[in-house]
Amino acid sequence: MTIVEAIKEVMRGAGRPLSSREAYDAIVAQELYPFQAKDPHHVVLMQIRRHCAGIDFPTASPTKHFRLHGDNTYFPLDRPDTQPAGRSHSKLRNSRKKPPSQRSIGKPDFSRLSSIEKDLWDTHKRYLSTFNQKMLQELKKMTPAAFEAFGRELLDGYGFENTHVTAISKDGGIDGFGRLKVGLAHLNVAFQCKRWRTTTIQRPEIDRFRGAAQGAYEQGIFFTTSSFSSGAIGASIKSGAIPIVLIDGPAIVSLMIQKRIRVESTLMEIPAFAL
Repeated sequence: MTIVEAIKEVMRGAGRPLSSREAYDAIVAQELYPFQAKDPHHVVLMQIRRHCAGIDFPTASPTKHFRLHGDNTYFPLDRPDTQPAGRSHSKLRNSRKKPPSQRSIGKPDFSRLSSIEKDLWDTHKRYLSTFNQKMLQELKKMTPAAFEAFGRELLDGYGFENTHVTAISKDGGIDGFGRLKVGLAHLNVAFQCKRWRTTTIQRPEIDRFRGAAQGAYEQGIFFTTSSFSSGAIGASIKSGAIPIVLIDGPAIVSLMIQKRIRVESTLMEIPAFAL
């Protein structure tokens, strides 16, 4: 059984759309596929997205097996939808067959090479700025529960182990927790997630979170899609209390890009003279 087949089987067995985390957990529980990767959940996520209708990027598969539902949950298509291979390149091949009289031929202006390179980097900078804004906008559309699950995914991507999301009725002010190996020891870390659109996180939120985590954890992480007030930032480090790491919306997007969490990256090589 392939990974895609295993994902489709657990989704159909559940009878409802599943997140990549739920699909991965079900595959492991049912022993449908022997994962060998260091980050198997990420493998499941990328296989779903590579084969998901409406999600296109350079390494996406032309054969689609899934469709997107709501906040990052997926369900199998009734039947695979395959796009003919090479269709996107047919126009290019046809253009190469045209005689010179039908093609636009211009002599390249080599004196503009450096300015073109500068334009590329300027465009890249603008693209990243727009991309970051779009990603943050999408994060703010998540439900609170989906954002808590995403907080766990961020910890997994950073290298945390044994991560869990706490049941809403029993969270006690803590949305989840995990362990991070630091040298020879492990840090027990609690995390809190606030999927807020515009409201700034104030100091009382930090104090409540620290009070819930104090004694059972050595560190806390506070994720929010909004921002932190100066009072909240000042309260993050307090003598005699566990430190609270503050990660706002732009920092979350930066972490997603750095660790390739729900982000695909395409390499564009720009050669430079070295003669």
